[in-house]
Amino acid sequence: MSPAVANRRGIIAMLASMSLFTANDTLVKIASSDLPPGQIMAVRGVFAVVLVMALVVGRGEARHLRELRQPLVLVRGALEATLAFLFITSLSRLPIVNVNAILLATPIILTALSVALGLERVGWRRWSAVLVGFLGVLLIVKPSLSGMNPYAGLALGCAVVVAVRDLLTRRIGSAVPPEVITLGTIAAVTLGGFALSFGEEWRTPSAHEVALLATAAIFVGLGNMAIIRALRIGEISVVSPFRYSIVLTTLFVGYAVFGEWPDLLACFGIVLVVASGLYTFRREQIGRKHAVRDRPRVALAGKVP
Repeated sequence: MSPAVANRRGIIAMLASMSLFTANDTLVKIASSDLPPGQIMAVRGVFAVVLVMALVVGRGEARHLRELRQPLVLVRGALEATLAFLFITSLSRLPIVNVNAILLATPIILTALSVALGLERVGWRRWSAVLVGFLGVLLIVKPSLSGMNPYAGLALGCAVVVAVRDLLTRRIGSAVPPEVITLGTIAAVTLGGFALSFGEEWRTPSAHEVALLATAAIFVGLGNMAIIRALRIGEISVVSPFRYSIVLTTLFVGYAVFGEWPDLLACFGIVLVVASGLYTFRREQIGRKHAVRDRPRVALAGKVP
């Protein structure tokens, strides 16, 4: 497969994953008006586990199920369970576009973590992009002297967890199929939901709510597999910027389904976050090109005449 074809397929997979996640978020937000977060995680998770397990068996990947015992896969699942709880809780009280816009700060947080952990060096241009993106997040979250909106704080916590999860995911071997990683993730979220439900007031969901969560399970399962496949097929610097398409899908859904529309400051903040993320990806792409261009020179310089 040529790089151009691989990138094209990666872009399509990324766009599909963002649409699937938006559909899941919409159904979960509707269900969250009557059901607590733990119960949503548990009920949706049961359907999702059955779906993904069927895909694993159908694709002949059952032999890889032993990879679920890998420490990195287990930790990733725990992070995903934490993320699901924070996300569903914040989504129940905030406009859908605001929550997803705050999550788009992940590349900014990822850059800061990479520097803090000594994984890479960042110049003043990318630090400037980080600061601009942080300003955008502040405009969306709107902290005040009386204290930051706690649900916006949870959404910001989601972005931190996603950044840590992405750093961890890079270390999982490519031999582990996306379907198996997704199964481990969803199983952990489901178990976390049942654990949380012991501290909640469990109520019997209606047939309508069960149908919502069953459909959401399909969307979240396929969305997870699509984004893993997108990042594995195409170049990250080419594919990742299309993650920002979720702003358009959530703006549309927020207005059409919930009658929500971010205020002027939040809209400006969203623009700053997206611009910062795109610039960060652009700088990474330039850095890779320079590294490839300079590699032959380094190799020649190292030769002994």
